Amino acid sequence: MLDRDVAPGVHRLEHAHVNCYLVESETGALTVVDAGLPTLWPLLGRAIREIGHRPSDVAAVVLTHAHFDHLGVVWRLQARGVPVWVHAADRGLAGHPYRYAHENVRSVYPVRHPRSVPILARMVAAGALRVRGVTGLRSMADGDVLDVPGSPRVLLTPGHTDGHCALHLPDRDAVLTGDALVTLDPYTGQRGPRIVAGAATADSSAALDALDLLVETRAGTALPGHGLPWFEGLGPAVTAARDAGPS
Repeated sequence: MLDRDVAPGVHRLEHAHVNCYLVESETGALTVVDAGLPTLWPLLGRAIREIGHRPSDVAAVVLTHAHFDHLGVVWRLQARGVPVWVHAADRGLAGHPYRYAHENVRSVYPVRHPRSVPILARMVAAGALRVRGVTGLRSMADGDVLDVPGSPRVLLTPGHTDGHCALHLPDRDAVLTGDALVTLDPYTGQRGPRIVAGAATADSSAALDALDLLVETRAGTALPGHGLPWFEGLGPAVTAARDAGPS
């Protein structure tokens, strides 16, 4: 599903409960933020054309982190010569996207949270078990303003992964929060602002601490890696996430 202009010149493409974003520049080039699951590929090309661009307009991919469900079509974009950015602490994970740290045993979640079953099943059907690792990525660091369409400012928000980063678009009053803050947790089926469950989060305490950095942006819009956009300000979103706590 394509959700156009969730922020000025930013479009959300949702597939199998995973979001990627298309960020336009004034020059007509595009940045893809996160790369979904493998079966996203034909939908991505269709979405790019639907917003009036061509696939050749994609100038960069920026990953908020390197979990498998955000890495699905990276290798295809790399094969077209598109550079891909990730924080240095997640480069190793990008090469081995199933070797990620997590606090809790994953297998118990479908039993304890049956609402997660259809979500996780859809992700599996979209290729969640066959994501290719990738190498040759460019490294970004906290505070960098990337020289890519949209000029996002990198906010290191560790906890979900060691190198998780949010991307601030100050001129669009928005933060691409990745999985630092979501409005749908695939592992519990719970909705509303929260951090992702310990089934896929390395350090929930650190993830909650990192939410302070999102509040400091004072942005009005949060664009999460899972779930619907949040338009009521990062402050209220973070308050709700802290109230929800870890899962």
